[in-house]
Amino acid sequence: MLQGIHHAAIICSDYEKSKRFYTIILGLTVIAENYRAERNSYKLDLALPNGNQIELFSFPNNPPRPSYPEARGLRHLAFIVESINDFTLHLQHSGVEVEPIRTDEYTGKRYTFFSDPDGLPLELYEA
Repeated sequence: MLQGIHHAAIICSDYEKSKRFYTIILGLTVIAENYRAERNSYKLDLALPNGNQIELFSFPNNPPRPSYPEARGLRHLAFIVESINDFTLHLQHSGVEVEPIRTDEYTGKRYTFFSDPDGLPLELYEA
């Protein structure tokens, strides 16, 4: 039986820029950072407070992935926050563009979207 999601893997175009975004701006904790010489690639394991993880990879010459709101595949990665107002302000003060806060018509919970340095759609969902 599935027990939860262990991690999501993200491939970035600029490792240092994305590392800063996920650690400094989003506040994820570094578990391990490894350079894999045979692949000319970094693998950065990051932890969220609840134990879930994000693996951040860099690969040379990786192709861009087209992203459309309703395209097939993974649509976005959503993070739970206690206060959407506080975290939205934090992102904006860090220079991150954030969409207007909306309310989920089915749950009544508030949410918004923003993007990582490569344009990966990320969501904040208020607990």
